[in-house]
Amino acid sequence: MNVIVSNKFQTQLNALPIDVIKSVNGEFSPDEITEMFANFFYNKMILDVTAIRGYQNVSNIQKLAVGIDMSKVILVLDDTDLTTSKSYLSQLISMGIYNFTRNIDNIPFLIDNPNTYKDVAQYQQIGMVANEISKKHETAKFNIEDDATSGGFTTIMGIKNVTDHAGATTLIYMLKKQLQTNYNVLALELDKNDFQYFNDPELVSISKDQYENTIRNANTYDIILVDLNNSEDDGTCTDVLYLLEPSTIKLNKMIRRNRGIFDTLKGKKIILNKSLLDNKDIMDFEYESRSQIFYNIPPLDDKKDKHRVLDDLLSSMGFLRQKQNNLGGERTKILGIFKNKS
Repeated sequence: MNVIVSNKFQTQLNALPIDVIKSVNGEFSPDEITEMFANFFYNKMILDVTAIRGYQNVSNIQKLAVGIDMSKVILVLDDTDLTTSKSYLSQLISMGIYNFTRNIDNIPFLIDNPNTYKDVAQYQQIGMVANEISKKHETAKFNIEDDATSGGFTTIMGIKNVTDHAGATTLIYMLKKQLQTNYNVLALELDKNDFQYFNDPELVSISKDQYENTIRNANTYDIILVDLNNSEDDGTCTDVLYLLEPSTIKLNKMIRRNRGIFDTLKGKKIILNKSLLDNKDIMDFEYESRSQIFYNIPPLDDKKDKHRVLDDLLSSMGFLRQKQNNLGGERTKILGIFKNKS
């Protein structure tokens, strides 16, 4: 039996020739939908995207994906410029959400024949978010009410190496530089002292024992970046990125240590860092590992203050002020050593 969560498409969904055990209508937060169906057995959930409060911000879909099994969901999209854009669809796919449609008549077929990655791969743009949304929608998207740091809460982003030396420390340094134009940012590393080499007072090295107290006293910051190192204590983090360097030797070492590592990473944000893989390589990687890659980061120059690929990553995670950095402005010179004449 199936369940329906509807809003704009209530009439059409209720008319479908499918078995339904429960149907709710309205606009709900991700937490409310999760709570309603956490202990409820069903075959498929037909979910009207307009029933998700703030669905225009993909981070709200991400919150929902944490609470329910999205492989059991058929997501019914509306026909706005936002949800028809490849950037929006690409982010859904990066979360492992493949079973989406705008054709309500197609839902009975999708119940028994769900989309696979190959069915939707043409929509994915790994490593970048396309600027396909009109400026009108882009401006609306940057409303502070939708930003990941809105509501007065500090966002804590954990970053953890899964393969050896996958680059968490340097990535945090670059993300901090990238974010600090738009946010008040603190970076922490646990049980090591590599931050000292960056000469930045807001890159702080602490022990695990100091972690909770430091977090408690850092509520004036919008974002705290945490290099989790070998710590398993990620429960305080709002989100965690798991870094893999996809070289043969690093991956083989990782798998020999833990053959079930990709089962452990299922549903988590896997980032390929220092990666030279192209889209086809990543599709093969996902197929072989039975995993979904959230983002692909190529080797970057840590001496530069800005990287477009990092702004795209951050905006896809809900830090929407970063997306504004990509809307134009003066072009950066290649060497940056010649000044304009006044």
